[in-house]
Amino acid sequence: MIFGGVDLAAEARRTGIAEVSDDGELALQNVSVGTDDEELVDLIHRSVKTGLDVPLGWPDSFIRLVAEHAAGEMLAPISTDASWRRTMAMRATDLAVRDRTGIVPLSVSTDKIAYPALRWAGVEARLRAEDTDVARDGSGRICEVYPAATLECWSLPSRGYKGKQNTALRVDIITQLTGVFPTLNWNGHQDICASDDNALDAVLAALVTYLVHQGLAVPPPPEANEIVLREGWIWLPETDAPSG
Repeated sequence: MIFGGVDLAAEARRTGIAEVSDDGELALQNVSVGTDDEELVDLIHRSVKTGLDVPLGWPDSFIRLVAEHAAGEMLAPISTDASWRRTMAMRATDLAVRDRTGIVPLSVSTDKIAYPALRWAGVEARLRAEDTDVARDGSGRICEVYPAATLECWSLPSRGYKGKQNTALRVDIITQLTGVFPTLNWNGHQDICASDDNALDAVLAALVTYLVHQGLAVPPPPEANEIVLREGWIWLPETDAPSG
């Protein structure tokens, strides 16, 4: 079985992908950076499930705001202060991640993460037209993941590991991941993960996707079942400590 991981950027040249196989041994089969839409779709087709580091949807409240504003039907709020604006910035899953890890995900409504989210919306439409199950709650062929929050769950360095200047910290993360997945065969892919954070995030995405398939990640609560079908749900590891 193949589990895919994608660190989705707006542009192909910065998009990382990884494949983890589980055929009696957990092993990395491919890690690369520079992934166009065709390669992304192919990975999703070939994988049991693919984890995507990108917001799969927008906050319901933001969608309503844009629709009502476009139609000239928006009612005036009591105030336009920061507390009101924040209600359009965060999805239900973003708040859940913040509450568990202390990490606040970038807002798909207001931050640059919207650019890769727009790219994903186009790819999702293509897959949906092909009858691929791309349910945003993670019940189908894809799930949303967040590598930095995953690292925080495992008490591994979750900040400051991005960029060319932080190779040493990525090497440390790779070494410590052995405690989480002691049987993982890296197949020589440590070097690309150390040199490129997009590659490391793709590997983390694939590993979390494996945990999702194994029932070892946290699903959305029942009361959020409807909203996460629109907004998406970030799957995090079930435990806060290395599981072996």
